[in-house]
Amino acid sequence: MFDAPLSALPAKPGVGYKPQHYSDISATPGPLGWLEVHAENYMGDGGRPIAQLRHLSEQFPISVHGVGLSIGGEGRLDPDHLARLKHLVGWLNPASFSEHLAWSTHDSHFLNDLLPLPYTAATVARVADHIDEVQEALGRQMLLENPSSYLAFAESDMSETDFLKAVVERTGCGLLLDVNNVFVSATNLGFTPQGYIDSFPLDKVGEIHLGGHDEDHDDHGAPLLIDSHGREVADPVWALLDYTLARSGPKPLLIEWDTDVPEWPVLAAEIARAAAALEMVPA
Repeated sequence: MFDAPLSALPAKPGVGYKPQHYSDISATPGPLGWLEVHAENYMGDGGRPIAQLRHLSEQFPISVHGVGLSIGGEGRLDPDHLARLKHLVGWLNPASFSEHLAWSTHDSHFLNDLLPLPYTAATVARVADHIDEVQEALGRQMLLENPSSYLAFAESDMSETDFLKAVVERTGCGLLLDVNNVFVSATNLGFTPQGYIDSFPLDKVGEIHLGGHDEDHDDHGAPLLIDSHGREVADPVWALLDYTLARSGPKPLLIEWDTDVPEWPVLAAEIARAAAALEMVPA
């Protein structure tokens, strides 16, 4: 069991950092309160990316978001990857560290995707063991992110929110609530996003994420949403954020935009909208 504060991030808007925005962020941050970086992009020992990150860390709190640990994988965690992550977290001392509830490795192969898990007691035990290993290695609490889902496993015998509660209880980890993922999963699997939020342990949330999704249809013509992170946040997701914040209180909010990345003014408008949402929440 690892018990620590959920996050040292301020309850302000953040954005996923992209190097092309370095000058804009440094010069005109506006209401921007923090930055997120993907861990795997900063595991080297030097060069311009590391120098820029060091400089930005003097101006903003940094959240490190991992995409390669394969927390839900059946095998052991990659010790070399974990060592590189420990080195990064050691010198950067980020305000928060998070990873996905997913798996992305098989034997020695890395799969370039975040794949879903069945929600069973056996999976709880495996995920909890991996989280314990990460938290002990890093000497800090990690946040676990809810996934975007496109299918459900017949063998699952608990809901996603009950699964997350069980993992938190066993490990003392915190949670990263991705509101867009909730909306995507609810549309694809046919449940209400508000009901999901009502059952989510909001007191364990250290960050909330927002991102864009693409609309498609499955083979039967039913709506299918894809968590693309390639466009502005949709209006129904903003509405779901308002519903969430009314129940959770102010939280650090991140705008994610990872593909077809726009010029800074477009991201700045999303950041401003997140700041406005936070201003409407009683402290």
